[in-house]
Amino acid sequence: MAFDLKTLELFVRVAALGALGKAGEDMRISPTATTQRIQALEAELGVRLLHRTTRAVSLTPEGETFMLHARQILDSAEEARAAMSSSRSRVFGDLRVTASAAFGRSQIVPHIGEFLRLYPEVSLRLDLSDSMVDIIEHGYDLAIRIGALASSSLVARKLAQNPRLLVAAPAYLERAGQPASPADLRSHSCIVLGETRNWLLRDAMGTEVETRVSGRFTTNFGEAVTEALLQGLGIGLKSLWDVADHLQAGRLVRVLPDYSVGPDWHVWAVRPPNRVLPSRVQAFIEFFEKRFQTAVQQGTALLHAPGT
Repeated sequence: MAFDLKTLELFVRVAALGALGKAGEDMRISPTATTQRIQALEAELGVRLLHRTTRAVSLTPEGETFMLHARQILDSAEEARAAMSSSRSRVFGDLRVTASAAFGRSQIVPHIGEFLRLYPEVSLRLDLSDSMVDIIEHGYDLAIRIGALASSSLVARKLAQNPRLLVAAPAYLERAGQPASPADLRSHSCIVLGETRNWLLRDAMGTEVETRVSGRFTTNFGEAVTEALLQGLGIGLKSLWDVADHLQAGRLVRVLPDYSVGPDWHVWAVRPPNRVLPSRVQAFIEFFEKRFQTAVQQGTALLHAPGT
C-alpha cells in the first residue's frame, strides 16, 4: 500500500494540533481539501483514524497505531531527501519529547524559547511525567531519562553526569544533629523516594558503605521529597540540579559532605531503535546536551564554594 507523503504529513499535523482547519492552514491546504484527504486516507486503510467533534479532533486507537507508522515513513522520507540534497542542515518538523516532571521544568522548559528561536521550522511537544513511558508505543521521538538504564533495545546517548548528594534543612539538623558517618543515618529521619531504602555512600578513598534508612515520610514523587526537606522533615537524597538553588540560598545544606552518593547516575537521551535520526532530534539532543553539562558544571562549582 502506497501513501501520499503530503497526506501523511497532514494527518500527523492534525493529530498534533487537534484541529483539521488549523493543520490545513499551516500546510496551505483548504478546509475542504483537508477533510477530503483525511477521509481518503481512512477509506484506503479501511479504519477510522480520528474522532471528530465540533471543537476538536483526537486519534482513535487505530489512529494512534497508524501514527507510529506515519511518523516512521515521514522520517525515512526526510532522511532520503537530506541524503540527496545539499541542504542537510535544514531542521524542521514535529518533535515529541518526554521527560520527568521536575527535571523537565527545571532543565528543559527554561530553554525552550531559545531552542524554538534557533529552529523556527520545528514544532515541539514536551510531555512531562514521572511515569516511565513506553516511547515506541506512544510515538515519542526522544525521552530524557536519569539514572541507570535497564537493558533494552532503545538507543541511548549519555548527555551529562547527574551528581547526587544528601541534604537537609538547617532547622532539622539543629534539632536532630549532624550525622558524622553513614551509620549515623540509621538514627535519623530520612525521606524515602519510592522503595529506595538502601543508600550507597562512597568516601574519599572510594570505599563504599551501604546504609538502610527509614523515616516517617515516603513518597513516589521527587518534588514531594524536596518540599519535605524544606519543611525540615529529615534528610533526603537528591540530584544536584534539583537542589542547587536551595543550597545557594541556604534553605538546604549538605549532609556528610565528605561522601559521594553511588551508584553513578547520568542524564540520557533515549530514542527508538532502527530509526533514522531526524535533524530535529539531533538538534534537540545537541542543544540540550550543552545546557545540561553547563548546569552540572555550575552546580559542581557551587559545591566547592566556601561555606557550601
